[in-house]
Amino acid sequence: MEYVQERITTLHDLREADRSVSADRAAVVVPMTEREYAGLAAERVLSELAALDPGRVVVPLRASAEAVPEFRSWLDGFDLELETVWCDGPRVAELLSEAGLDGPRGKGRDVWLALGVALSTDAEQIVLHDADTETYDRSYVRRLLAPLVTDGGFSFSKGYYARVEDDGLYGRLFRLFYTPLVRTLREAHGGSFLAYLDAFRYALAGEFAATREVAAGLRVQRQWGLEVGTLADAYDAVGSDGTAQVDLGSYSHDHRAVSGSTGLAEMSESVGGTLLRAVEEHGVTPTYDTLSARYRETAETLVRSYAADAGFNGLPFDRAGELEQVAAYADAIREPGADTRLPPWREAAVEPTAVAAAARADAAELS
Repeated sequence: MEYVQERITTLHDLREADRSVSADRAAVVVPMTEREYAGLAAERVLSELAALDPGRVVVPLRASAEAVPEFRSWLDGFDLELETVWCDGPRVAELLSEAGLDGPRGKGRDVWLALGVALSTDAEQIVLHDADTETYDRSYVRRLLAPLVTDGGFSFSKGYYARVEDDGLYGRLFRLFYTPLVRTLREAHGGSFLAYLDAFRYALAGEFAATREVAAGLRVQRQWGLEVGTLADAYDAVGSDGTAQVDLGSYSHDHRAVSGSTGLAEMSESVGGTLLRAVEEHGVTPTYDTLSARYRETAETLVRSYAADAGFNGLPFDRAGELEQVAAYADAIREPGADTRLPPWREAAVEPTAVAAAARADAAELS
């Protein structure tokens, strides 16, 4: 059992221990789309949250108007202080348009709206995680909250876990794109910010917890890239000393195809753009004309290491397939495009309470 520390404090799951951290001052944000409706993974997540009994659960829902009433009825069947935020409601859209915040929709926009609703309450901490985790356990929220509510002085915590299943190693976008790109940049430029990004054991995990103050300062990516953007803003808010990462064990959840709409190749474009904008904002000027080729060299070396690790553990490993993914991801490495981030809630031209009221009115109209 290893217990190596990183540039950021790393909390390991070394033994069974009492982690009965209270969640009664926390709001847990769980984004959902129509595909989560009555699914086994989402059922498990909500049932475990009911057993945990956090202060509030906020579900930002991206769904058609026709699907909302039945979805809300299903959510209401769980014994939770739960608020559903219909992200596609007309009043919400009008409110954002009037504030000059119209733009592309996606998971990040959903999360931003839910953060506003959570900040309109008296929650002291905000936890975010997905609803597609088949191995979800109520202890995950407690683990994420632990660094924030104990005496360590942390204001932001990030979950990490092993994406390993019987058919091999997952976490491909992190293993094959994020990590080699960050390490390529770090080798060329050094610096504390790149060292911070490289310290996360699963930087693209969707699970984090933050104090109310940190959450109110997050500039949220509208679509993919949410996780990387959150890390960059957390660094600016609290630095390495105020950040911890927490072992959540072994995870099993949905896998995405590499190609196609919302596939990993498409996601890599958003993740890469977000990452490269962040490093530019922190004083790094990448040499873009050679960056893709240098990334491929780093990634191909890592593939060799992953192959050895998989073989050591008796896991299947598709080396050719992994190298094909590296080639696909290399095409996503380019200068970042337009910045479409949503503003931090403490600077937004709309009040969190107004979003909460608009979302409630939209949902009530469909009841």
